[in-house]
Amino acid sequence: MRIDIPEDQDPIPYVWGEMVPGIGPIAAQYSMAVYDHSTLGLREFEAARLRIAQINGCLFCLDWRTERDGEKVEESFADAVEQWRTTDAFDERTRLAAEYAERYALDHHGLDEEFWSRMTARYSQPEIVELSMAIGSWLAFGRLNHVLGLDAVCVLPKP
Repeated sequence: MRIDIPEDQDPIPYVWGEMVPGIGPIAAQYSMAVYDHSTLGLREFEAARLRIAQINGCLFCLDWRTERDGEKVEESFADAVEQWRTTDAFDERTRLAAEYAERYALDHHGLDEEFWSRMTARYSQPEIVELSMAIGSWLAFGRLNHVLGLDAVCVLPKP
């Protein structure tokens, strides 16, 4: 880890709850809201989330699988996310979610009219905003955990 954690403290609750009490708990609430209040389909959600995890290199995020109503994506899903351009495992919305996540993280200035035309043909404006907020959360917090070396001990905070 890149920061000192007292021996009697669990790193994640300490960093996210105690080190910066005016920011950490609110950031944790935002992080959890993305999971608790999403209206996106599980496959779209996971395609975007996993693509950000792959880009960030966050160990915990790479292992995590979101569960909804007892369902998770199949084991091979992460491999399909890496191959989002060519996989036959995705419908167009799922492929777009992975593409948007990648471009959001690596080339946000390159989101051109051709991309937005495809995106708005398949996603409503509220869905685009929701997906953008979710991607922003994963990008920021996954990188925070990885950069600080917390991703090896990370667990999602409970609300």
